[in-house]
Amino acid sequence: MKTILNIIWLILCGFWMFLGYMLAGVLLCITIIGIPFGLAAFRIGLYALWPFGYTVVDRHDAGAPSCVGNVLWLILAGWWLALGHIATGIALCITIIGIPLGIANFKLIPVSLLPLGKEIVRTDQAYAAR
Repeated sequence: MKTILNIIWLILCGFWMFLGYMLAGVLLCITIIGIPFGLAAFRIGLYALWPFGYTVVDRHDAGAPSCVGNVLWLILAGWWLALGHIATGIALCITIIGIPLGIANFKLIPVSLLPLGKEIVRTDQAYAAR
């Protein structure tokens, strides 16, 4: 079921969101200071390309630098990537088939707003760690 949802996701919205994250990552990597933010954009872009079967967990070793970085990320790229997820999620929820995909888009909003201090893991690894 994950594979079918991922293929439908890829066709309807995953590829476009992936391109948005890659564009943000390239723009952020232009400066040396923005490289950590660009790497976060690339990581989330891969997650946005193929999200089913993966989940986001908090990193317990993330400290104050992640908090400060999240504030900068929110100002530089997070708000417009989150707007992309909101617009795509609303568009997908208009159709009955798109509702699960729209909900998945809404679940990506928190990680698109504050990605630092988070880790993307396989769903079975997240539950095995608990």
